[in-house]
Amino acid sequence: MEEFPPAPGVAGTSLDGTKNFTITAEENAALCKSTGVEPAADGTAHPIYYYIATQVAMGKTVAGVCETCEFDVDDGPMMGSSGVRFTEQLIVGQAYKVTGEILSLVRKKSRKLGVMDVLTYRLRLHPADGGDAVLETDNVWVLPRKELAA
Repeated sequence: MEEFPPAPGVAGTSLDGTKNFTITAEENAALCKSTGVEPAADGTAHPIYYYIATQVAMGKTVAGVCETCEFDVDDGPMMGSSGVRFTEQLIVGQAYKVTGEILSLVRKKSRKLGVMDVLTYRLRLHPADGGDAVLETDNVWVLPRKELAA
C-alpha cells in the first residue's frame, strides 16, 4: 500500500460567521421564479436558502476553507454531498447568523482521483436575535490532491 502524508489536523476549526444573512422578498421571488414556483404566500423562503445562507454567512469563504485545509482552491474542490435537517422553515425578512465547525478531513486513495481529502463540516443557521438553530447542514467536499499523485 502506498504511503502519503496525513491530512492536516483541522477538525474543530470554527466556521462561525460574523455577518448576518437576510433573505429578502425580492431575492426569494427571483429564486422561486428561476425554479418555476411561486413564492409562498405565508412568508416562508424557498428551502434552498439553507445552502445559500449558510455558505454566504459562514466565517470563511470557499477559498478560506480550502486554505485552512492546506488546499489550493484553484485545484478544484468538488461538492460531495449536502444534507439538511430543518427544525423550522426559513422566513423572508428574518436575519440569520451561522455557527459551525469542521468535523473531519480524511485523506484517501481513489481509483478515479488518486489521493484526495474528504472534508466534512457542519453549519447551523440561527435567528440573528438569538434562539435555537432553525436548521443544521452537513456538507462534504472532495479535495483532489494532485500534488500527491504518483
